[in-house]
Amino acid sequence: MSDRPQRTNTYTATPVNDRYRECLFDWLAAHAPLWNQITYRRRQQYFGEDGDVWDAEYTDLYEQYAPLLGKATCQQIARKNSEAWRSHFELLSLYREESDRAVTEKPSPPGYWGNRDDGYELHGIVRNDLYTFDWNKDKSTVEFGVGDVLEDRYDFAYNERVTLEVRGDPQWRGDDSRLELIYDEHTDTLRVQHPVRIQSDDVQEQRQDAFTHTLDPENTTQSAAIDVGANNTLAVVTENGDTAVYHARPEFDRFQQHSERIATLQSELPDDQYTSNQIHRVYEHRTRQRNHSRDAAVKHAAEWLLGRNVDTVYVGDLTDVLSTHWSAEVNEKTHAFWSHRQLVDRITLTLGDVGITVTETGECESSSQCPACGNVGVTRSGDSFRCDACGLEAHADVAGAWNILQSEVGPMARPAGLSAERGRDAPADGAYWQWNDHEWTPAVFGELSWSLDQPSVSEPASSQPG
Repeated sequence: MSDRPQRTNTYTATPVNDRYRECLFDWLAAHAPLWNQITYRRRQQYFGEDGDVWDAEYTDLYEQYAPLLGKATCQQIARKNSEAWRSHFELLSLYREESDRAVTEKPSPPGYWGNRDDGYELHGIVRNDLYTFDWNKDKSTVEFGVGDVLEDRYDFAYNERVTLEVRGDPQWRGDDSRLELIYDEHTDTLRVQHPVRIQSDDVQEQRQDAFTHTLDPENTTQSAAIDVGANNTLAVVTENGDTAVYHARPEFDRFQQHSERIATLQSELPDDQYTSNQIHRVYEHRTRQRNHSRDAAVKHAAEWLLGRNVDTVYVGDLTDVLSTHWSAEVNEKTHAFWSHRQLVDRITLTLGDVGITVTETGECESSSQCPACGNVGVTRSGDSFRCDACGLEAHADVAGAWNILQSEVGPMARPAGLSAERGRDAPADGAYWQWNDHEWTPAVFGELSWSLDQPSVSEPASSQPG
């Protein structure tokens, strides 16, 4: 397996005619039954006494599905299934590692892609050498082949292939990896995931092409700290006192609405059924919405940091802080919505690609200590932070980032947006950002749904995750 970095381009696509559309959906629909049968045989081994999932035999299934999918695609489904099982065992090993609590919930083994009664997930796979992109200013396309049975059913000419019109531009260039096509019934959208493997020396150059700013090593660089949280995705403070806070409460509200919908659907299931294809689709939609806003926040923060010539960032490591909390809402934020480890990994990847060094550092006292006087007698509720000793009033996550940075670089200037919710301290170009479902825009004072007077969740200062 290549050790070159892999990055994924994502597009949307539409079949160029109705014949290709019908063929595409027949082809997609044949993937899930094969995946499910391979998964079933491996789960039988997994739950059996002294069973080994790698002993499960499944190549006999190729004879049934290759006429629809092609043998190469059957092999790719089996390979992806093996990857899912390897990932499961890696997570299980981390879960059992008492010295590292990065995984706190026992992982479940790979599951099924729907079923015949509720419908299958439409998820297709094409080997890296069996598809072709044609990039054109007016109309870009991707072509790939299907099995002999489908070619005959839809009267394909010699060497004819399914053709999709692609919308989106490739952000990454490199050697093609396995192509994946995923149909989202909820939005009637076909998404194309196009991974590429890049020469290590090209990663930073390609990532920087997507940003307006770049690091200037000839001029003075500075450090910054990021307090990652659930109420606010990121709170950033630089040595010069610049601040940027990415507010996440509306996204959590939407996440909860999806969770409530899932709970309602689960309550309507028969007693002997635990999930359904519809529930799975709501789960996926919830995850995609969360990841979209979060990943966009990290990219926006990277641009913001580059514009201030920041070359070193310290990120709070909450491995020893996260724990089960008395509040169900807090638990949902920390363990479902937030996904702290994934967020930190995204920060490390995105900032690292543009030349910013990311170091994780302890954050266990960053939210419960005054950054101005060092007093540990503070009051925190939602975003509100007040020191009982010196009277400092601050945004709690900005105070947390200020503490992290001072622990690494020493005393620094008071952050300019420390009390930005009052307006008077906020820089004119915006220290606080809100998500509008497409991009992060400067927050408008007076329209914020997250003022200090209305904290969404109150928690002890020693345990609140931002």
